[in-house]
Amino acid sequence: MLEVKKELLVGLAAGLEQLLPGAADKAAFESPKVAAHGDLACTAAMQLAKPLKQNPRQVAEGLKAALLAQPAYRRWVEAIEIAGPGFINIRLRPQAKQQVVREVLAAGEGFGRQPSSGRRMMVEFVSANPTGPLHVGHGRQGALGDAICNLYATQGWQVHREFYYNDAGVQIETLARSTQLRAKGLKPGDAGWPEAAYNGDYIQDIADDFLAGKTVKADDREFTASGDVEDLESIRQFAVAYLRHEQDLDLRAFDVRFDQYYLESSLYAGGKVEAAVGRLQQAGKTYEQDGALWLKSTDYGDDKDRVMRKSDGSYTYFVPDVAYHITKWERGFAKAVNIQGTDHHGTIARVRAGLQAAGVGIPPGYPDYVLHTMVRVMRGGQEVKISKRAGSYVTLRDLIEWTSKDAVRFFLLSRKPDTEYVFDVDLALAQNNDNPVYYVQYAHARICSVLAAWGGDPAQLAGVDLSPLRSAAAQALMLQLARYPEMLAAAAADFAPHDVTFYLRELAASYHSYYDSERILVDDEAVKKARLALVAACAQVLHNGLAVLGVGAPRKM
Repeated sequence: MLEVKKELLVGLAAGLEQLLPGAADKAAFESPKVAAHGDLACTAAMQLAKPLKQNPRQVAEGLKAALLAQPAYRRWVEAIEIAGPGFINIRLRPQAKQQVVREVLAAGEGFGRQPSSGRRMMVEFVSANPTGPLHVGHGRQGALGDAICNLYATQGWQVHREFYYNDAGVQIETLARSTQLRAKGLKPGDAGWPEAAYNGDYIQDIADDFLAGKTVKADDREFTASGDVEDLESIRQFAVAYLRHEQDLDLRAFDVRFDQYYLESSLYAGGKVEAAVGRLQQAGKTYEQDGALWLKSTDYGDDKDRVMRKSDGSYTYFVPDVAYHITKWERGFAKAVNIQGTDHHGTIARVRAGLQAAGVGIPPGYPDYVLHTMVRVMRGGQEVKISKRAGSYVTLRDLIEWTSKDAVRFFLLSRKPDTEYVFDVDLALAQNNDNPVYYVQYAHARICSVLAAWGGDPAQLAGVDLSPLRSAAAQALMLQLARYPEMLAAAAADFAPHDVTFYLRELAASYHSYYDSERILVDDEAVKKARLALVAACAQVLHNGLAVLGVGAPRKM
């Protein structure tokens, strides 16, 4: 049906050009809001009414005649109807809708994917400082980042996944001193235990392994503890490596990978922060006031100028961010996406202002941001706020252990990132239609069981006669399959993996309705093969969509 739609779109452009030279660029189809109105809709007649100085319905009549004269419309279109002020509704012949089954079976896992465009982009996500286990907010960020990477990969982009973290600063110092105190035998609640110290049980685990002189290895570092409780630098490096290793375990359990870990400390060690500040000064975009260095960020739409270097000589936190994003641009990433919590909203304007002021060719609006809210967790009807492991929050690993990787991913992706989300552990465990991930996975498993009961080779289905697929339920399912490529493209453009979850639920519902209305393994061989081809195509699209989300497509449940 995708090729059919392309043919019809070319025909629509020709018909519009015939009515008004230069109007071909208005050729576009929409999905009718009411399925009974048709399969495709076009509003171009209303757009051409004014320049043609005609009533929109008159224009629609002329366009209808032009379309019906074209071979593609005579071949694939059953009827063209004019409605309301000039809407054109197009009803496709069953054989037009049936083409999508062949397209899915021929393309397999490639259905919906675009060829490589050679364009490169970076997605930075999770980026948790190594001061504790990953919490459920990091989980939402991990699911979002990974799914957005997968979405853009389907559109032909070369996607680089990056994890940026602060391996220095006050938080790391607090981590080191908290570990040192635990190694000396102190614990939360004891006299002398600092209020700002980290209280989770994981701090005692780090201290015990440090005293034992253990070696820890993370994806980006390895360190052996000295075992000397007075060696604060060794404690710091060991604790960072330990928690990076723990984060790696969390990410592996969540099936999230990265191409590179980028250290904030490297920006200072490599002179990139000083170089960025120098560029801003040379461009005349800074000034000195009250012993501090300021950025003229109001020149770029910020609500006030921002301090870059404080009077004590230290830089404010957005300055290394500017330096970091300059490195992204210099590494060839013309498109960059940051997945961050909504608490980072205030940094967007100043980072973009700094990048514009640096004068290195970065366009306005770079980078893109996807901001997400935090997640509340409910279990047994009560909100869960405390994790024994972390001490003050529910960890990502807790959530995976309570439910499953698939449930956590699907649930965390099932709402727009900037909307509040309540993760219901009991619902994630339910094996019924109220559980969205179960509902979708069950549709896939149900199809696999039908194919297994048939016992034939699915490859035999690629060239079967599809003409028996004429029922309303079969045609509705085929129309859902045909929506998949356009849905993927739109979800990528809008950074909206939740659209994929919505689509999969609608596709699963369409399949369940079809399964309930028509028996598949009938005696008539031609009908059986056609129906098997349709459901095999449905299973393939369910598999492909779940893969974008990083969710499995089980064959049995």
